[in-house]
Amino acid sequence: MNTRRAFATAVAVLAASGLLAACGGTSDAAADAVKPKGRPGEGINISPDQHRIRGKKVDAIAAKVPDAIRERGTIRIGASADASPPLGFYATDDKTRIGAEIDIATLIVDTLGLKPQFEEVSWENLFVGLDSSKFDGVLSNVTVTEERKEKYDFATYRLDNLAFEAKKGTSWQVRGPKDVAGKTISVSSGTNQEKILVDWSEQNVKAGRKPVDIKYFQKDTDYYLALQSGRIDAYLGPNPTAAYHVASAGQTRIIGTLSGGGSQVQGKIAATTKKGSGLVEAYAAAIDQIIKDGSYAEVLKRWGLSSEAVAKSEINPPGLPKPKN
Repeated sequence: MNTRRAFATAVAVLAASGLLAACGGTSDAAADAVKPKGRPGEGINISPDQHRIRGKKVDAIAAKVPDAIRERGTIRIGASADASPPLGFYATDDKTRIGAEIDIATLIVDTLGLKPQFEEVSWENLFVGLDSSKFDGVLSNVTVTEERKEKYDFATYRLDNLAFEAKKGTSWQVRGPKDVAGKTISVSSGTNQEKILVDWSEQNVKAGRKPVDIKYFQKDTDYYLALQSGRIDAYLGPNPTAAYHVASAGQTRIIGTLSGGGSQVQGKIAATTKKGSGLVEAYAAAIDQIIKDGSYAEVLKRWGLSSEAVAKSEINPPGLPKPKN
């Protein structure tokens, strides 16, 4: 999906619900924020004036960067143009790229004493860019998988979680397959979360419980309308997207989370680089530093992703298993 169009759609939905509000800004420009109508606080800043949290160079960590990159003075970072709030999206000026992934990447590159050079491309071209050495790294919600580990090195910086989102006020909680038996749940077709939900439904049938009534919608707006009207009980999707919607709209709540790897492995999001590039150790050390100095936690809190924090960066941990033939 075109990211500008996706963001414009999200803003339109919020505006139609009375959820897009202007906050007091700086003397240069007003800062726009999204938050539920009537809720106190500043909301989530989506203006181009981000007041981004910045890191400081640590010489010992910067020394881990290969000489050629240190001499160049920049790190070329690939980011997906298809990402959505709160990971990567356009500010209210429709041209400034903002989001959690950009904030974390900036902190890492600051710690390495370099300047970030971002380029947004389609998802598949992120890996083409790594293969051709066009990018020194990708920080764009890339999950560690066993298949990807054959070609790339990973330094983890966030958990890869999914979330069940339901209408606000519900007391229902999801902790495992039996909790979704007989429920009507929406999921996006062709996704990892669909595979998990289908597997849970099959487990329920084998255990003598009711299957899950799985519904598919084409647009975010469709399943949120379905939630509010009671046509579905919940939506299963990426935790970052759900957390952002809960914080900005105030009409839903997260009733359960699980690993993007299901019960097999805890999914993890990582800074990704070409195998053998010599950068993964530098990325991991920089991530450990921003965790230690607290700037990492500030960024996650700012975007509602504190539940996906990691205690330290891992290099090439167990990833999602290879698909079965």
